[in-house]
Amino acid sequence: MEIATLGIDLSKTSFYCIGRNGKGEIVLRKKLPHKQFFHVTSNKQEMRIGMEACGGAHFLGRALRAQGCEAKLMPAQFVKPFRKSNKNACLDAEAIAEAVQRTTMRFVPIKTDDQRDLQAPHRVRDRWVARRTAGMDQIRGFLMERGIAVRKGPCRLKTHLQQTNPLPNAIWLAIRRRTIHTPTVPAAG
Repeated sequence: MEIATLGIDLSKTSFYCIGRNGKGEIVLRKKLPHKQFFHVTSNKQEMRIGMEACGGAHFLGRALRAQGCEAKLMPAQFVKPFRKSNKNACLDAEAIAEAVQRTTMRFVPIKTDDQRDLQAPHRVRDRWVARRTAGMDQIRGFLMERGIAVRKGPCRLKTHLQQTNPLPNAIWLAIRRRTIHTPTVPAAG
């Protein structure tokens, strides 16, 4: 069985693979656990392998390239038009196998470990900023329910809360338990 392209839908415990020959016909339809996947790809001839660019795809792409395969990553939004029906692992793998054959497809470059390590602190910081902003917006909403409008920005909110504490202690305790960045609770005045 000759496989020209292989579409892989990645998941946490297994991979769903769809293989197409040079004519575009499906010749392989298989669900594989992680451990068996590399045995299957190492025994095959050189082929083009397509995956959606998601968690673990960059590692897998580097490992497949080391085996001599042509690994390609595609953004999920470019694969979506090739899916024929509802979303499931089999149909996703089939859409990926179809999309990777296209000559006009835009691929994502496979990142190195150093590039991924450099990106990680930025993502963590973005998450912290989003949580902090959500907490401040919630406090601003509590104040608005009491008829107090505070302009956006952490400095303005902090200044307002230091000058006056219009919220009951029960709300402050709930805020402290729910947020990672604990806001300063001003003394009741």
